[in-house]
Amino acid sequence: MAADSFYGVLPLVILSLSVILFLRHRHSQLKTPCPQSYPLIGNLIGFLRNRHRFHDWVSDMLSTTPSLTLQVNGFLGLSHGICTADPTNLHHLLRSNFPNYIKGHRYTSVLHELLGRGIFNSDGHIWSSQRKIASYEFNTKSLRTFITNTVKSQISRSLIPHLSSAADAGELLDLQQVLRKFGFDNICNVAFGVDPGLLTSNSTHSNNLLFVQAFDSAVEHVSNRFMSPLPAVWKMKRFFNIGNERKYKQAIAMVNQFAMDIIKSKETQSDSKTDEDLLSRFMASSWDMGFNDEERRKFVRDIIISFVLAGKDSTATALTWFFWLLAGHPHCRDLIHKEFSMLMASSAYIHPENLNFDELKNLNYLHAALSESMRLFPPVPINSRLTVDHDKLPDGTYVGKGWFADYSAYAMGRMEKLWGSDCREFKPERWLDNNGLYQTLDQFKYPVFHGGFRMCLGKEMAYLQMKSVVVAIMYEFEVEVIGGGGTPEKMVAPPYTLSLLLVVLPAYWKYKGLRCDFSFPSTNEGLSSSDSLILYCNNLEFSSIEINPLAHLRLFLIDY
Repeated sequence: MAADSFYGVLPLVILSLSVILFLRHRHSQLKTPCPQSYPLIGNLIGFLRNRHRFHDWVSDMLSTTPSLTLQVNGFLGLSHGICTADPTNLHHLLRSNFPNYIKGHRYTSVLHELLGRGIFNSDGHIWSSQRKIASYEFNTKSLRTFITNTVKSQISRSLIPHLSSAADAGELLDLQQVLRKFGFDNICNVAFGVDPGLLTSNSTHSNNLLFVQAFDSAVEHVSNRFMSPLPAVWKMKRFFNIGNERKYKQAIAMVNQFAMDIIKSKETQSDSKTDEDLLSRFMASSWDMGFNDEERRKFVRDIIISFVLAGKDSTATALTWFFWLLAGHPHCRDLIHKEFSMLMASSAYIHPENLNFDELKNLNYLHAALSESMRLFPPVPINSRLTVDHDKLPDGTYVGKGWFADYSAYAMGRMEKLWGSDCREFKPERWLDNNGLYQTLDQFKYPVFHGGFRMCLGKEMAYLQMKSVVVAIMYEFEVEVIGGGGTPEKMVAPPYTLSLLLVVLPAYWKYKGLRCDFSFPSTNEGLSSSDSLILYCNNLEFSSIEINPLAHLRLFLIDY
């Protein structure tokens, strides 16, 4: 009898729980919109359906909300959070209530093996001590001069000769990969004081190449961790040391060995304190921090690897999108060429491979075009925080304790409420005043370089490097996209991949008798097979080199 009563009541209990879950879900929707979310499974179905266009999916949903903010529900209610594209909310997260929004375990657990407790993966005192050291160094004239000279040297000694040699010989060349190698050489010079020489070396088995391959593998792996709808899966693989987690562990071992070898080598150099690279500077600052030898090495390893991650691919990604957009907007390309040509004509001593900081600063239209390109295609489009305690955002959105709070720079660049009806168009002019001078906009409206207390310390150096590379390449070469490049039509479905790396599938085409490399992801519908970038050497009549028009968007924001 008791059993019959139990089984008779059980359906009522299940029905009641379902109603409660539905009402709770409905109630949360009335407070903060939660598009494409369902009881029990949350946003899982929408995520899986739109994984290939994740950032555009997020942008579409945010654009339909009253305050550019939505609630996110995880599978079985295992996680909850919000995502916003509202500058006022962003100011609250990154400045007004900064202590309540931390990196937290959701972020640090994914990146711990790669970044340790480095500046991008830490909170509290550990973060503030590293930030203080890094902030001081990045504001010194000596470091700015060192970075400027390093960029100019890399351009004149490796980048331009590499492109010219390839154009002259008609070799297979992928400009995107060239930019990545250039970026890696440059950041290793700045961070370690070591030149891997990826653009100049013919060796395929050097420690430098093994390091960059291991680093790429590690970064791709943490990207997959972030995108995993069920984190418990990769955590179990890590615990049992199987599958891709085992490969990741091997890659990390190689990254650690490379970094530690350089650190120990620096320790043996009697004049290491006079070196200008970041490693030497941080080592000098760490002597009086109470570390023993192993702790000090781990401290500088974590912070230097963090800067390598931040600088290795970010500018290459930004520049690839930039050239893709310019090819679809020839009038902008012509204005940039005219601007730096006028600068060259102003003095016989100015050369495109040797521009100084002040000369580059005068290129207002180029600065605007780069900013506009990153508004539409930020190298790192989304960032995440963990909430320490219950809070309410300025727009009234409730954020629970332990919730994640994301903000999307990619979506913010596409919000009509922020940028007007032409928000999805490439218009560098929106960054210029009536006198044609570049005007800086609110950092919380344009969080490409983050904002608040974690504002990117290397922002000016990033612009310097990008402007230097653009002028040097455009002075010597013409970059053209077969099929139109980043035209308004193709910007509707941009060809990005959800990876921290520029991983693409190769296909081969011929153009003007040359075997050229054209790569694209076979699953992406936004890219036509007729699209390819051609690099023309201006002083060679028939030479052409195709380059890959794709760029990637990182899944999380590396901030300081």
